[in-house]
Amino acid sequence: MFLRKQYLPLLVFAACISANAQYTEVINSNRPGVSRSAFSVGTNVVQFEAGPFTVKEEHTPLKYEVKGFGVDFAARYGLLFPQLEINIEGTYQNDTKTDFRSAISSEFGRANFKNLTLGAKYLIYDPYKNREDKVSIYSYHENKKFRWSDLIPAVAVYGGANYDLENNPYTAPGVEGFSPKVMIATQNNFSSGWVFIMNFSKDRIGTDYSDFQYILTLTKAISQQWVLFGETQGIQSDFYADNLFRFGGAYLWNENFQLDTALTFNTKDTPSVFGVNLGVSYRLDFHKDPGIDNGTSVEAEAERKANKKRKQTNDLDLPEGDTNRRKKTNSIDFDDED
Repeated sequence: MFLRKQYLPLLVFAACISANAQYTEVINSNRPGVSRSAFSVGTNVVQFEAGPFTVKEEHTPLKYEVKGFGVDFAARYGLLFPQLEINIEGTYQNDTKTDFRSAISSEFGRANFKNLTLGAKYLIYDPYKNREDKVSIYSYHENKKFRWSDLIPAVAVYGGANYDLENNPYTAPGVEGFSPKVMIATQNNFSSGWVFIMNFSKDRIGTDYSDFQYILTLTKAISQQWVLFGETQGIQSDFYADNLFRFGGAYLWNENFQLDTALTFNTKDTPSVFGVNLGVSYRLDFHKDPGIDNGTSVEAEAERKANKKRKQTNDLDLPEGDTNRRKKTNSIDFDDED
């Protein structure tokens, strides 16, 4: 029993950094990438995510350079329903732009929010909620094999409002005040700790410089606490277009605290982009399972049991010869009662 209590949260994290259910025993962070999970943080969970970064841009044809720093931040809250999350997200940047077009270079400082958005996300389809996967306690390969049902993603929709300050150096001329943003987020949780997320968004709708973005993120849990990721982001608008790439990883300090880092770059010179970021995610967990508290919520109790079965599947999904995993597997209680 001691082994089970000690290691189970880490096992859930290792199997999937973005969880199969709304509420999970470990933190469910959108970092270190910039894509958004299809799942919420869980009801009555308050979560903060932030990361300082450096940025360097060089525009060869226009002969200017930008050097500076900034911070990405987000506050997320699971409200009313397990599927619903409200959040505020933003990026603040402070840099110096140097213009080399004349014989004497000129410099001027800039500082403002590149984006500031208040929104809500709702999970409209969860393929894992009522799915029952057969778990073999004898065959490691059986539990790791590909399942066609894994190709069916969880799907969430997002709606929000941007707020851009007047004379913002990071937005197109004339873009200010409030403007809508919409997004579709999908998520596939595969065996062996692989997770694939896709985001498709339309931003600053109704302005002269509305943009379309896509983000594809692939995550791999390599141990109980370490996760690696790769990501590509495409941006298309009349004001700015780019294809960005990110690579990095995250470390689970404990069930409520995560550290991460990533590199960002592109492959063009209009401008070239290179950035380094460090980040943290921390949650305040006030979640209570009504199915356990009062025993009257049939739906909540059914979801709790389904989540428990998924955890058991994750516990068995380890390489052969892993002594620690065998100990954890042996410590699992397969009884549906607590």
